[in-house]
Amino acid sequence: MTLHQTIRGTLKYTSKKPERMDKERGREYFTLTKQSDGLSVLHAHCEIDDEPDVIRDITASFDTRTMRPHDGSVRLTIGGHFEGSAWFNFDDTGCDLEVFNKSLGRKSERLDYDRPAPWFGNHAIINDGFLSRYFPLDAKPGKVTLHNVIMSSPDHRGATGPEIFPLSFGLVYVGNEQVSVEAGIFDARKFQVVDTAEGLPEEHPPYEMWCTNDEDGLFLKGGVGGYMQTHYELTELFR
Repeated sequence: MTLHQTIRGTLKYTSKKPERMDKERGREYFTLTKQSDGLSVLHAHCEIDDEPDVIRDITASFDTRTMRPHDGSVRLTIGGHFEGSAWFNFDDTGCDLEVFNKSLGRKSERLDYDRPAPWFGNHAIINDGFLSRYFPLDAKPGKVTLHNVIMSSPDHRGATGPEIFPLSFGLVYVGNEQVSVEAGIFDARKFQVVDTAEGLPEEHPPYEMWCTNDEDGLFLKGGVGGYMQTHYELTELFR
């Protein structure tokens, strides 16, 4: 008898800039395992081809029901060279970091907070979709604000660190619609990530995403406007 469920998939990164319209600029391969102990474990391998190219390998475990993070790791290669590797551990009162990277060298760090971190932002696109779980399936459209989010990098490509970077932002549930992506046709819920100016070096451009209308909240497609003009789409899904 299998006591866990594993989901696998692939995402494609493309550009929406006029001179590069719909050209592939990266990809992401992921597995999500829902375990019998109440935790889910995510593995993601992310590649960004734009110079300097980024290769990111992440793991993240979190409470399947609440999304509160348990632990995770991030390894970065930037421009073909090792940038850094880190392990994150979360508890009710803080986050511990063990890291070695080019800017810090070897370092141990702890950030204390007054409420548990609700989410670990490791810059894997599939991980963004899990934010949809903050709205139950029977919820009406609306907005929530997430405080004490821990990011592994303040850079929009996640190309620095890894480090502990606390952040707050808003999440808007817009409504439901059916969407077609390369992986198929899905019933979806649409979301927007907003109010990112507080804490980031610069405001993140508008970010919209569509996620499966089920308890998994898998990322289906999404895009970032402004100077980034990027698009992400699910191309393969195996449940």
